[in-house]
Amino acid sequence: MDLPLLLSIDQGTTSSRAALFDAGGRCLHSCTAPLTCHYPADGWVEQQPEAIWQSQLQALAQLEQALSADQRRAVAACGIANQRETTVLWRRGGAEPLGPAIVWQDGRTAAICADWKRAGLESEIRARTGLLADPYFSASKIVWLLQAVPAAAAAAADGSLCFGTVDSWLLQRLTAGARHATEFSNASRTLLMDLERLQWDPELAAALGVPLEALPELLPSRAAFGSIAAGLPFAGVPITAMLGDQQAATLGQGCLLPGEAKCTYGTGAFLVINTGSVIRRSDAGLLSTVGWCDADGRPTYCLEGSLFNAGSVIQWLRDGLGLIERSDQVDGLARSCDDSGGLMLVPAFTGLGTPHWDPGARGLLIGITRDTGPAQIARAALEGIALAVATLVELAEEALGTPLGELAADGGAAAADLLLQAQADASGVTVRRRADLESTSRGVALLAGVQAGVVESLEAWQNDHPSGEPRRFEPSLDPGERQRWRRRWTSAVKRSLHWHGEAT
Repeated sequence: MDLPLLLSIDQGTTSSRAALFDAGGRCLHSCTAPLTCHYPADGWVEQQPEAIWQSQLQALAQLEQALSADQRRAVAACGIANQRETTVLWRRGGAEPLGPAIVWQDGRTAAICADWKRAGLESEIRARTGLLADPYFSASKIVWLLQAVPAAAAAAADGSLCFGTVDSWLLQRLTAGARHATEFSNASRTLLMDLERLQWDPELAAALGVPLEALPELLPSRAAFGSIAAGLPFAGVPITAMLGDQQAATLGQGCLLPGEAKCTYGTGAFLVINTGSVIRRSDAGLLSTVGWCDADGRPTYCLEGSLFNAGSVIQWLRDGLGLIERSDQVDGLARSCDDSGGLMLVPAFTGLGTPHWDPGARGLLIGITRDTGPAQIARAALEGIALAVATLVELAEEALGTPLGELAADGGAAAADLLLQAQADASGVTVRRRADLESTSRGVALLAGVQAGVVESLEAWQNDHPSGEPRRFEPSLDPGERQRWRRRWTSAVKRSLHWHGEAT
């Protein structure tokens, strides 16, 4: 064990994790607590802000209890990674949320985004933020809450309203209200930050109807964010880094050079490619975003493709259909048949992101015959995730003008060998999987360690594989067969689009 130690907070869509890393990048302990999503209407996804906090607090408390006294004393710094665009409002100086947390997957704000497009704001949003006028991002969620929650509107009127993505909400609770802040990677997912100037954009905020004074202080990803308050687990530990979960996973996978890419198969699947100091823009629905910033505010940018449902599809097989008892059984069930029998599953449960950006799309299972059984459905589910991500890979290669040499894979669903082999076959790219799938926790621990002076540089852990050497999945389809498979996939996706018609 290399001292001192680093605490990692990884607050995700369906669980909260707390992990402890040593200075050499080895994960010593990890504890997880579940978190529930609520679906009050079609396309709506909510969480309770207090439940988010209690879930993370539970994970932290379990971790602290698992450590020796010497280990607790050796914790030198903490980093926070978080589910990104999820939106929380509260009143300044308090901890009482004003309405539910609207989760990043939520599509209820499609009508607000449609109004922005009709008003001619789409091109300005794209130019200033690198994003699109879509319900995925935080700004429309803020506007919806201001319209639907009278207490939020009242707080905005008297200047006491606070907005935060989940990093800000956790920071507010961890510091007992002492800090209302965020950092550049999370801010770049709100539709409210100028991507080039790395500042909140007052003109854009006014045009979208978001009160500028409600936004958190904007800091680099490495900064002094405060310390964990007395009475909480790990009290007194300084918080030295915050980062959106997909950016943290990119760091954790060691994608430090332009052109290096990873895909995280969590609740959704997110392809992120490092583009260095250059903002790469796409006309094909990819997003330009901040990867991370150093302590002086110098950014590393990324290009991103977003699939809203990946691991959630496996959860549906488990909880919705009862085809498996545990998520880790999906690979064995899918492998129990030779092929999917022509079945295809489009994972558009809460709409489609890149490249369609269609909140009205819905999931589609097509090709069912009398011979279709649970194994074919499981196989089609994994292949559907891989085929959707293959589209993201293709668009990224077109935007960059060069093929991806290798794709790093992480996230819970990446444990399924069949998924990653299908990914290699569908995209024609070698897929690399670390023995440790939790790259998000590792990445933000690394960033916190560099800021605290515990780790020498971001490169220090790049070639370190304390849990074992990575496994590689090589493409096995010939190009003609791959093209035919992809054409059928494109046909299936077209049938899933605009299922609920125009947003109203």
